[in-house]
Amino acid sequence: MKQFYYLIHIQYLGFRFHGWAKQPNVKTVHQMIDKTLPFVLGHRRFKTLGSSRTDAMVSANHTVFEIFMKEPLDKDQFLFDLNSNLPSDIKVVKIEETDKYFNIIQTPRIKEYIYLFAFGEKCHPFSASLLSSFMEDLDIELMKKGALLFQGKHNFKKYVTKPTERTNFRREVFVSRIEENNLYKANFFPEKSYAYHIHSKGFMRNQIRLMMGQLLRGGKGEIGLEDIKASLTNPNDIPLGYIAPPSGLILNRVEFDN
Repeated sequence: MKQFYYLIHIQYLGFRFHGWAKQPNVKTVHQMIDKTLPFVLGHRRFKTLGSSRTDAMVSANHTVFEIFMKEPLDKDQFLFDLNSNLPSDIKVVKIEETDKYFNIIQTPRIKEYIYLFAFGEKCHPFSASLLSSFMEDLDIELMKKGALLFQGKHNFKKYVTKPTERTNFRREVFVSRIEENNLYKANFFPEKSYAYHIHSKGFMRNQIRLMMGQLLRGGKGEIGLEDIKASLTNPNDIPLGYIAPPSGLILNRVEFDN
C-alpha cells in the first residue's frame, strides 16, 4: 500500500507546555498535536515524528514534524482544519509533501536558537513567557566576548545534564553572539533587550541554557573569560554553577540540508 509523507512546519509558545516530546502525566506539544489530529482526520491511521526536542517552557518560532499517512491530504484544507482545532499557542505555518527517502531524524540540519534577556530592572509580567529578566546590572560587553569563545569546535562536556556513555561531547557551534534584540518586540518589553544567537547541527540536553548561565555569571562578575576558556579546553566533572531559566529560549529556525 502506498504511503504519503508530509512535513508540517509549526510555531508554538512553550510557556504552558512541558517541552515537545510526549511524557506521562504532563502536557507537551507533541501530545497536543497527536490528540488533535484524529479529530481533524477522522481516524488514527497516521504516525508523527518530530525533528527537534525542546525543554519545558521553551518556545519555537519554527520547527517541523513529519506525518505518515495511508492516503493523500488536501494540504490547504488540512492546514485550515488543523489550525482551527489546535489551541491558540500552536500554529501550523506550512505543509509540504516529501517522500520515503527523507528522514527527519537523520537528515543533516542546522538548528538556530536565540535566548532573549534584559537586565537592570523588573520587566513587565507579560514578557515572562518569552524573555528572561535579571535585576542585577550585567557587563554586557564581557558577555559578548564570552559568547564568541563558544564559537567553533570544542569539548562541551561541562555543558550537558544527564549524559550517557554514548554522548559525543565534541560539538561545533557555527554562530555564538550577543546583540541587541531587534527580532521580537512588544510594547510591554523593556526599552532595551538582548538576544543570544547560537547555531549548530545539534545540542545536548540543557546545553544552551548552561552556556547562557556561564555568560550570565560572567556578566555578574562571578567568573572571567579565562574560566569559560578553561571549561572548553580542560573540562572536569564539577557541575557548572548556574543554568539559565528556560522561558527566554526560542528555537528560531530549523533548516534541513537539501
